[in-house]
Amino acid sequence: MAYAADYLGHDTPKLGFGMMRLPKLEDGSMDMDQICQMVDVFMGAGLTYFDTAYVYDGGDSEIATRKALVERYPRDAYTITTKANAWLGSPTATEVKQQLQTSMERLGVDYLDYYLLHAIQDNNQQTYDDFGLWDWIRDLKKQGIIRHWGFSFHAGPERLERLLSAYPDIDFIQLQINYADMEDPGVQARANHEAAKAHGVPFTIMEPVKGGSLATPPRSVREIFDAANPDASYASWAIRYAASMEGVLTVLSGMSTLGQVQDNVSYMRNFKPLTSDEQAVIARVREVLDGVHQYKCTACHYCTDGCPMGIPIPDFFKAMNRKLVFENEEEALRRYGKASKKAGVNASDCIGCGQCEAACPQGLPIIEYLQEVADALE
Repeated sequence: MAYAADYLGHDTPKLGFGMMRLPKLEDGSMDMDQICQMVDVFMGAGLTYFDTAYVYDGGDSEIATRKALVERYPRDAYTITTKANAWLGSPTATEVKQQLQTSMERLGVDYLDYYLLHAIQDNNQQTYDDFGLWDWIRDLKKQGIIRHWGFSFHAGPERLERLLSAYPDIDFIQLQINYADMEDPGVQARANHEAAKAHGVPFTIMEPVKGGSLATPPRSVREIFDAANPDASYASWAIRYAASMEGVLTVLSGMSTLGQVQDNVSYMRNFKPLTSDEQAVIARVREVLDGVHQYKCTACHYCTDGCPMGIPIPDFFKAMNRKLVFENEEEALRRYGKASKKAGVNASDCIGCGQCEAACPQGLPIIEYLQEVADALE
């Protein structure tokens, strides 16, 4: 099925502000001065879509969104998305439904433009079913509390096909898509896009820069991009690739600095899809990346919330990738040592309980990877 010319989001600016990786001060609190500047630059470019979630930063993301956006701009100048999570922390059905009111209070709004059931995976969909959340979220739309409903998704096309067939009235979904994950068997981005397209369901894109890793690719990849366009940032290739896909509502970038916002705005203010020559560059880059062993962690931190040892798993994996991807063992050791000292724990302290692997949207063998990190960097 082809997308209708007036599909939901066809006229939405193709860069959305992901409020998941906001900058923080040394004491761990939100850097509100910088966040306000980031929002101002984003809004000043005519961009309007903001995405947060009940669980992001323990609620601080929603509060920061209120302070930087809702309290400073007219309600009709932007749209807000947030999400209800039924598995992180093992809430009851009543507690999940209460998340809506809590989110709206944190955000300071009396309606939501978009609302999602958060991070549907193979190991948690049954909870959403058992809690009756599909009928609940539909009813919220009927009441006018939310304008559009959907779900964010971290599983394969077979499950996505079943869900889209079961809920044909769904407004939109959120998919993990980036040029590195199109054929990845753990993500299946291309197949998921095809499933959405077959149902004519528009989608927002998360992880277009793969947790920031595509903004700092290996040297072999940088050389290809630099030869094609030395003035373009590496992140711009990733975000424009995602934004060029058929049926996209918007592409979420989890921006952490004012500089990242300024860079993204520079090429997305007047977005132009990739040309055929640029698509060919991406194809060459993908071939190179397929030959590089790396930990495909997106730093979502779902794994860390329930870790009994308090291991900063994404920080350790990021350090290890400096060795695997960039062949810089000195930098890997430095980053690992800094993260280990801050957390007061080592990779070798993992007790193998497996809660992290159950929570990981990427399906990574985290226990195995932590042992590799310990062997290489301790």
